[in-house]
Amino acid sequence: MFAVLKTGGKQYKVHAGDILRIEKLAADAGETIQFDEILMLGGDAPVVGAPLVDGAAVKAEVIDQIKGEKLIHFVKRRRKHSSKRTKGHRQKLTLIKITEILTSGATKAAPKAAAKAAPAAAAAGSDDLTQLTGVGPAAAKKLVEAGLTSFAQIAALSDDDIAGIDAVKVKPEWVEQAKDLAKG
Repeated sequence: MFAVLKTGGKQYKVHAGDILRIEKLAADAGETIQFDEILMLGGDAPVVGAPLVDGAAVKAEVIDQIKGEKLIHFVKRRRKHSSKRTKGHRQKLTLIKITEILTSGATKAAPKAAAKAAPAAAAAGSDDLTQLTGVGPAAAKKLVEAGLTSFAQIAALSDDDIAGIDAVKVKPEWVEQAKDLAKG
């Protein structure tokens, strides 16, 4: 029996016991992960999903976090400018071993993609401060570091409080907009 799974924007045909190098996942060596995006199950009675096979999953064990081979991108412009540029990188990969293919009854527990650190503004109970005019991601981060995570907190600022904030210069129009946004 085999399955076609999708992860990291790629599709892999896998059998039980296969070892794969896939895009980096946020998992440590020895952990068991489950892939829920199964496009097809093959064998005696093939099942093709539309687009996914319901209830099917593939369980795998993480062997190691590795780096791929070095890729070099060399550009040379020959005619008038005679310029050269060399760039390269090594892709971060996860080495996994397929342990079993579940045809039905799988629970939804998708693998965690290698996520970049979530901004502190996304903390529970906080508002999206970038809705204020003139507040971008950098200014929102500075406001959160200063302890201002919601529109209600910004709306309650007095002129003395604004003067006491050193991390970012709070504009009076932000306070007015925050009052409107805090109401709903």
